[in-house]
Formats: sequence, C-alpha cells, structure tokens
Amino acid sequence: MAALIVLLVTMLAPIFPISSASAAENKNLIYDEANLLSEQDRNELNALANQYSAERQTDLIIYTTNNEEQKEDKLLTQEFYDNRAPGYDKPHGNTVMLTLDMYNRKVYVAGFYKGEEYVDNDRTARITDKIYSDLSEGNYRIAFEKFLNLSYEYLDLKPGVNPDNILFKTWFQLAASVAIGGIVVGVMTYRSGGRVTVNRATYEDSDNSHVIDRQDRYIRTTVTKTKIEKNNNNSGGGGGGGTTAGGHSHSGSSRSF
Repeated sequence: MAALIVLLVTMLAPIFPISSASAAENKNLIYDEANLLSEQDRNELNALANQYSAERQTDLIIYTTNNEEQKEDKLLTQEFYDNRAPGYDKPHGNTVMLTLDMYNRKVYVAGFYKGEEYVDNDRTARITDKIYSDLSEGNYRIAFEKFLNLSYEYLDLKPGVNPDNILFKTWFQLAASVAIGGIVVGVMTYRSGGRVTVNRATYEDSDNSHVIDRQDRYIRTTVTKTKIEKNNNNSGGGGGGGTTAGGHSHSGSSRSF
C-alpha cells in the first residue's frame, strides 16, 4: 500500500504544478490592435513567442496599430516600451519588438537590453529586409513568424557575427558533415585495398624517352576596362536605434512596406 501511494504521488505530482506554471508563464506577447490576425493566428503566434522568449530569456513582442495619432514608428515603439514595461527578466527588461504602423505603412524592429546587444541595428535591418515583402502582400502571419524565428536565431549568435554567414546555416553544416564523412570513408576504403607499387617509372624507358622540342611564343597582352554603375536606389530601410523618454536605450531599423 505504501508503495502504491508513493507511485500515485509520483505520477500525479508533476501534472498540477506544470499546468499552473504554464498558465503563469503564458503571457500576452501579441498586441494586434490593428486586427490583422484571426484569433487562431494570434493564439498560435503567442504560443510560439512565449516558447522562444523562455528559451532566449528575452520577450519577443509583436505590436500592430492603426496609428490614429500619426506618430513616427520609432516613437510608437518607445512609448509602448515605456508605458507597458515589457521584459522577460523584469519590467523594462530584455525585449525584441516589432511595431507595425498601418497608417504610414512602416515596420520598425527594436531590441532592448539583451535584445539591443544581440539584435543590434545591423540585425534589425536584416529582419525588416526579410519580412517587408510579405507585409506588402498582406501575409502578416508569415511575416510575424519570420520575425519570431529570426529573432530567436539571432539571440543565440554571438554579437558582431554575420548571421547570414553560410557557416551558420544548418543545411550547410549537414552537407559539410556528409561530405567529410564521405571523404573519410573513401580514404579508408582506398587504403583497405593495399598499396599500389606500380607507377610511371615501371614501364618508362629513360634512355630513349626525352622531350623532342619545346617552344614558347609571346603574342600580346590585352586589358579590358568595364565601367561599374553605382546603384543609387535607396528604397531600403533606415531609422536606427535611440533612447526612450524613460531612458531605455535600444537598437532599431525601420522600413516601408
């Protein structure tokens, strides 16, 4: 009977604490005030944002607004951060945030504290570059998922490292592993057949083999110059980081869509 009680306690104990902990940790990270998402999309994105936020210890927030007061996208982000005090570790803590301004058709991505260190101006610009086309086409769910995935990826990469370097791509690492494995197996197979002792000198008659004639003739050298046109199309992003009215420094990048 004692053993049975212990077994029941062991089986049932994890159920209730985990459920209550999950409920406590599942906070709202999707503020869709412009009503761009369905309820299902909003719930699924919020679940993904909570999962990624916990793993990276940084709140990943999406904020959409119709911006009826016609404020700048950077100011919208700064006021949101000051007034609502997000942050995984504490109020006004680690945060990476996407603000979608539907009035001016602009997207702004910012990082605060750990978010500022790991998702700096360069990386926020990479994010806006990779999602603006989906935003332009109205694929908001896809764009927001990309934001969450990219933020999650960048928060795990050493600051200052190019996140688009091919060496950090999973498919390249797998391909390199397969290639190296193939080379190792090939070398082992080659060596397992024994050493080859026959070479060119085995059948060569060194007394009668020689170069009959050799001749080098210089004709001319030709140099061709091609003018490289500069691309003056500056339709990309901009913005940069700053400091909120409450004194919180952040990185940032803005782009129209």
